[in-house]
Parts: sequence; C-alpha cells; structure tokens
Amino acid sequence: MKNNAQLLMPREKMLKFGISALTDVELLALFLRTGTRGKDVLTLAKEMLENFGSLYGLLTSEYEQFSGVHGIGVAKFAQLKGIAELARRYYNVRMRAESPLLSPEMTREFLQSQLTGEEREIFMVIFLDSQHRVITHSRLFSGTLNHVEVHPREIIREAIKINASALILAHNHPSGCAEPSKADKLITERIIKSCQFMDLRVLDHIVIGRGEYVFFCRTRLDLTRYARSFGIFVCSGLEHIAESAYTTPPLRISGLAFGPGNREFT
Repeated sequence: MKNNAQLLMPREKMLKFGISALTDVELLALFLRTGTRGKDVLTLAKEMLENFGSLYGLLTSEYEQFSGVHGIGVAKFAQLKGIAELARRYYNVRMRAESPLLSPEMTREFLQSQLTGEEREIFMVIFLDSQHRVITHSRLFSGTLNHVEVHPREIIREAIKINASALILAHNHPSGCAEPSKADKLITERIIKSCQFMDLRVLDHIVIGRGEYVFFCRTRLDLTRYARSFGIFVCSGLEHIAESAYTTPPLRISGLAFGPGNREFT
C-alpha cells in the first residue's frame, strides 16, 4: 500500500500537468509500479537511474548488469526491455502513419529508436515516393563494431524495385560518437553519384551515436565537388533550407550538422 500511495503523486502530476512534466525518476516509477522489500518505488527508480547513469544506460543494459542491482529481478528487467521495444515499434508505426516526412526531427527520432543501442554498425535506408511519403525502410547492411560494408548498387536495386524517388540514408556508430569518418563521407559521395544517374534524390545521411546525431545536409561538407559535377542543388546549411529538404523536392546533400550544441564539422 505504501508503494501505491507514493506512486499516486506522479500520476496526479501527470494528470494535472501532462506526461512531459514528470521527471525521469517519476516516469520510471510509473512503469515499475512497485518497489522492493524495504524500498519504495520512487527510491528504487532513483537508485536505478543513478546506477546506470541515465535512462539510455538503463534501457540498453544487459541482464548481467541489471541483475547486479540488489532487489531487482527478471520481471523488472523484462518490463524495461518491453518499454524500449514498445517505443521502437511506436516510431516504426508513426513513420508510416505521418507521411510525408514533416521535419528532420521526426526522422531523427525514428532513426534513434531503430539504431540506438545496436552493438554493430547498421546501414539503413528510408525509401520515399515523389511526394516524400515513406514507402518503407530497410536495414540493408550489417557490419562490425566499427565498420559496415555498403554497396550503392544494392541500394539502387531496392529503390527501383519499389519505385522509390528519394532516399534518406542512415547508420549508427556503436562507439557512441556520431562524428562521421572519412569512410562515411566517401560512401555518401559514391551513393550520391550513383543515384544521380538513376534520377534518385538523396535527401540526407544521418549518423546516430549515443545521445548525439549528425545530419549531413545541415551544415557544410566537402561534397560540393560531386554536387556541382552532376548539377545537384547544394543547400547552404541554414536551418530553414535544411528543413525544406523534407517537404519540397529536389534538395540534395551538401554538408553536416551536429545535434547537441550544433557543433560544426569541417
């Protein structure tokens, strides 16, 4: 009864101010519902977040790490893994339901839900029609901890098969740092070049790290020599121009932008 009474406070707060008003501790307590012997649910939630450092650390933990926390067993581990999977599936459905893509933020949220926490590099492609409505998305290539081999011809073959007109590229960095490597830039250039011959528009390439992300199209990168060679319009890196890539054809890739702090990459 004590746990249920203490849990009432976050519930009342949610009903009065909305779910976004809850702290991470209160939100986690809502999902856990009960504490452990001698520990109420809010205290348990607080200790779990402190132990794992953040919600990200908690939701991506393995059972071996999780079972090391006193008083927490398989049931609560399953609950938290269920939360993470529910969020991933929600964004999966939302991506299809809210076509056309309305903003880079919507795309970023979806890709983070799909790629965050993966232990290997995964290269994904979102395929869109001429109105930038999502046709489908696919994990085309899977690699190792720090490398994934990407074949532009396979991307083009898949795009032609489903009659796609535009693409958004994405991959993750399991190391956590979203800064693109030289290989990332080179493969992006190759894909742009290959797609140009097939009249396919590459709207963006997004790199997902741990708590950070990179949009190739939202600041400057030396891809312009390819863009100019093939008559591709080059965006200037201004936010409103980058946004237009998601709503009006045919904007092409020209650069990079970092997420938190808006760090520029040269």
